This record gives sequence, structure tokens and C-alpha cells, in this order.
Amino acid sequence: MHFSTISAFLAVGSWTALVQAAAVPTASLAPALPITSFQHSLVKPLTLTEILEGSFNDTGDGSAAPQKEFNVLAAAATCSNPRVRTEWDSYSTADRTNFVTALQCLMKKGQSGQFSQAKSRYEDLVALHQTLTDNVHNNAKFLIWHRYFLWTFEDVLRTECGFTANLPWFDETKYAGRFSASSIFTSAWFGGIALGGGCVTTGKFAGLTLNVGPYTGNTPHCLSRNGQASITANCNTQVVNGCNAYTDYAQMAACAEGGAHAWGHNGIGAVMQDTWASPGDPVFWLHHGFIDRNFRVWQNANSARTSSVNGKDHSGNALTLDTTVSVNNIRPTVKIRDILNTMGGTLCYKYNY
Repeated sequence: MHFSTISAFLAVGSWTALVQAAAVPTASLAPALPITSFQHSLVKPLTLTEILEGSFNDTGDGSAAPQKEFNVLAAAATCSNPRVRTEWDSYSTADRTNFVTALQCLMKKGQSGQFSQAKSRYEDLVALHQTLTDNVHNNAKFLIWHRYFLWTFEDVLRTECGFTANLPWFDETKYAGRFSASSIFTSAWFGGIALGGGCVTTGKFAGLTLNVGPYTGNTPHCLSRNGQASITANCNTQVVNGCNAYTDYAQMAACAEGGAHAWGHNGIGAVMQDTWASPGDPVFWLHHGFIDRNFRVWQNANSARTSSVNGKDHSGNALTLDTTVSVNNIRPTVKIRDILNTMGGTLCYKYNY
């Protein structure tokens, strides 16, 4: 899993032609792998009781006790014209089509050659996540790195596949325990969710073959989902607000990772339950938009939170504003100070609510 023990409860030139595409076809449907193939534990999922009582260890110094925020950055300049990431239900049909078409474009583009397991430009991003998983999960760098990863994905879509809309996100609190009721999981868009581990055979990504994963291996397999409402039920407002009630960054980040983040990944299941290669499911980006949005809401509650950080990375080094965040040169390496505030000059975006 991310998450997985939760299973008991994570060419511009061809643009015109691509607009006409309904799906990403494959020569033959790759097999659905057993659900157990995707269940590898990295992050301890948190119960609501643990969240509300703080009875878990953060990823900062091993203590659940609140820490004083530190490494405060002087007020940074904000961008003047931020993009507004839009929740899926408010996303127009034209923008949905723009987003899906750009995703399909990325899946048709050749890989960069940086990752031997990747068979497309899209899979470069999946392989990047697979390669860095151990470094950017289960520690305080989780939220910050995934914020830059999501922005990197967006920028690649824009520069390489003509994406012009705002990036969408999925407000899972509105559909907690009933993800299948969202238009995301319909044949019009991303295909079904309650598939019991079976292949996605409807929607814009029907028959998609994934070459990265599961886990740290690489075996061709279909895009598959499990879909368990009893698990996605925990992607609710209580869980989100419970994590955002922590005033300490490191503890909030640990809660967010083991909270709605883990529940969403495991509730969608199969490919999404695989910590390492979960970006193989295009729904990953909508889910992580939700997690990053919750992080931004937490920051909005106290302006100091856009200019201070604490906790430790995978190696036990204290995070500072000068700690680097790398996406292996798909986009430039940055410092935490560059991306902690989404309204800063590097990222320049906010959420519609």
C-alpha cells in the first residue's frame, strides 16, 4: 500500500488529432494482476481516534508533542495572476476534455530514456515516483515533495501536450464512501471504480497498459481498480479537519499522509494502492490535488505556515527552508522556500475553495 495495511479498514503538431481521441488504445489488454500484487506497506493508516487524540508519532522527531514552528522566512513576494485549480464538479466539460486529451497525449509520447521501465512520457513521471518513493513517503517531506511533483506534472502537460485549462482536483469529502457516484468514475471520463481488482474497460483510459510497477518491479499489467466504499468513507471532513487542527507542520503532514491520503489510495485500490507506482492510474493526480488543497487550507489558517517548516527527511535530516526538492531534473531542483507558498513566483496557483 501507501497505505496498504489499510485494506483491512491508500507533438503539439498532433494536437488536433488527439482532441478526437476517445481513449488510449492498446494492441491487447494486459492482464489484471492479483490485488495482493499492489499491497506493500509504507505508511501506517490512521484511525479517526488516533487523529483526534494525536495518539500517533509524527515524522519529525518521533514525538507526538507539538513543536514550535521554526525557520521562518521573511514575507515572500506573491504572484499577481495565479492559476485557480478547480474542483472536478465545477470543471467545465471543455476543461475536462482538455485535461484528458493532454493526459492521452502524454501517454502517446515517447519516453525520455531516463527511466528504462518507462514506455511513454507519462510513465517517466510514474517511474520518477517509483524511484523516489522511499525518500518522499513516511517522512515530513511528503507533502512538500508531492506539491512539486503535481506542479511538475502540470507543467509537463502544458509545455509538451498543449494543456491550457486549470488543473482539476477531487473533493473527496463530498463523496466519502460513495466515490462511484462522482462523474470521475464513469464511462464518460476515467472509467469505473468498483471493479474488484479488474481492468478498467470503460472511459477515456480503457484498456490502458501500465509498464511501471507494481512495487519496485515492472510487469506489464492493465489499469485496474478495486473500489471499497468502506475505505473511501474515511475521506471525510472529520478526518481532513482533524489533521488540519494540528498547528505543527511535521505532525499535520504525518496525519495527512496516514489520513485522507492513505484512505483514498487504498479505497480506490489496485494500482492506486501501490505506493510506488500509483501514478499509473490517472486518478492519482485528482487525489493528490485534494491532498495538496488540504495542505493549502491548513496554511491559509495562519500566514506563518507559508514561510516556516519543521520535521525530518527520510535520512533524519531536519527540514529547513534551504532543503532541496528534486524531481530528477524533469524540472529544476528547488528549495522548500521556493514552493512552500503556492502563491509564490515559482508555483503561482491557488484552489477555488
